[in-house]
Amino acid sequence: MTDGHGGILLRRGTLREALMKTTENALAAGALLPVPTGYEFVEDGGVRFFVRVLENLSRKDVEKKKQEREGRPVNPFLPYEKDLFVADISETHAAILNKFNVVEHHLLVVTREFEDQETLLTPPDCEALWACLQEYDGLGFYNGGEAAGASQRHKHLQVVPLPLAPEGPGVPVGPLFRDAQFRDEMGTIPGLPFLHVFARLSPAEASGEAAKEVFRLYCGMLRHAGMTAPGTDGATRQSGPYCLLVTREWMLLVPRSAEFFEGISVNSLGFAGALLVRDQNQMDILKMRGPMAALRDVALPPSPQGRHMVS
Repeated sequence: MTDGHGGILLRRGTLREALMKTTENALAAGALLPVPTGYEFVEDGGVRFFVRVLENLSRKDVEKKKQEREGRPVNPFLPYEKDLFVADISETHAAILNKFNVVEHHLLVVTREFEDQETLLTPPDCEALWACLQEYDGLGFYNGGEAAGASQRHKHLQVVPLPLAPEGPGVPVGPLFRDAQFRDEMGTIPGLPFLHVFARLSPAEASGEAAKEVFRLYCGMLRHAGMTAPGTDGATRQSGPYCLLVTREWMLLVPRSAEFFEGISVNSLGFAGALLVRDQNQMDILKMRGPMAALRDVALPPSPQGRHMVS
């Protein structure tokens, strides 16, 4: 059934229970394959970065190579595995578990029909994301293209529960946000040494109105960063790669220049202060160079005017 806001099908107050039940059943069926990691905290630039390190070769890598050898399609969302299905979010989106999860209860919000990950977000995307964020305290994010850390071409947003780390603030970079400086609605964080746009959220209680606010701010943030914003004539391809983070209280957009820093893949969670390395050698590199330097190297330099045209 719909609630009149963009075809939302999810019944309020049911997603967390469905997420827990699906996780339990998918683990028992062998459909969910968590990637074991250890972790350390690395302090840099006023942030206590939460850095996970893989304990063995990623199951995701093994499965991907197996599929390539067998000539099987590599789109895991058409169709998605039934054992990973969590909930119908809307007429356009479904929620499934991340099969190779590093973060527990990692949710993927996928389009029912194929859309390219490099097309800009739409109002239905924001409606589906906000419907999930209403259910529990989480961090929504979007890796806009391969250079932003996207590993699948099929459009998917993601939600992970907060806090991200077992201790400290819910989002490791959160303490820097206290110093945000604004020009109208668009802000910057002095402690982030790369091009970015920050915005506060004061959404209306009605889910549809809140989702409209998320989409409106998203469009404004893209323009403020000098990037193409969604048009009125359907799907628009992004003008450059970017990462987007969304909570109930704020949004952060970071244009990207590259996916890797010294062989370390960085996605949107990196800009929240949570990174993943493959082995101790990469951990040593990150400690030596500094996580903030890693983020700076895969982003774009800040513009003195607070704007930067992305080619």
